[in-house]
Amino acid sequence: MSRHPVFDALSRRRSEPKVTSATPDDAELARLIGAAAHVADHAGLRPWRIVALRGDARVRLGAALVAASGAEGAEAAKLAGKPLRADLLVAVVARSVPSPKVPDWEQEAVAAGVAHALALLLDEAGWGVMWRTGGGVRHPAVAAVHGLEDGERLLGWLYVGGVPERRKHDPKTVDGGEFLTVLG
Repeated sequence: MSRHPVFDALSRRRSEPKVTSATPDDAELARLIGAAAHVADHAGLRPWRIVALRGDARVRLGAALVAASGAEGAEAAKLAGKPLRADLLVAVVARSVPSPKVPDWEQEAVAAGVAHALALLLDEAGWGVMWRTGGGVRHPAVAAVHGLEDGERLLGWLYVGGVPERRKHDPKTVDGGEFLTVLG
């Protein structure tokens, strides 16, 4: 089987749970978002947007996650610290665009596609990336931190940073045949 760059990028991709404080600047991030925008998008609605959280925005997010959970004490402190695991969080927001032919679920799938494409692009650019979600993604306090409007839904965050030392990942192989159904 011949190899192709996209095949290789997908085969190599691994989540990086721990990253350094180095991050792409806004210009590099915008360039990568521009490339990710080329995912399949029925009717070209672009039903998504990206919110970059840096600095104190991550602290405000931690407070919103605590409010969303109702946690107290040590549990609250742990939850508040989660957004501080990376100096850049890239929030992926699905937004419903009125369309007679593209249902909301399909628009949300496009936003998820952008998130995955952006994660691959960041990884290929040498950044550590991990897509994180959690119970707070749909809570009003968390939505407020991101400035979400009616019809917008947070899908999660890409935690982005430098890779301290490229860990040797055992190549994972997946037997695609286990997931393939062929209809004749």
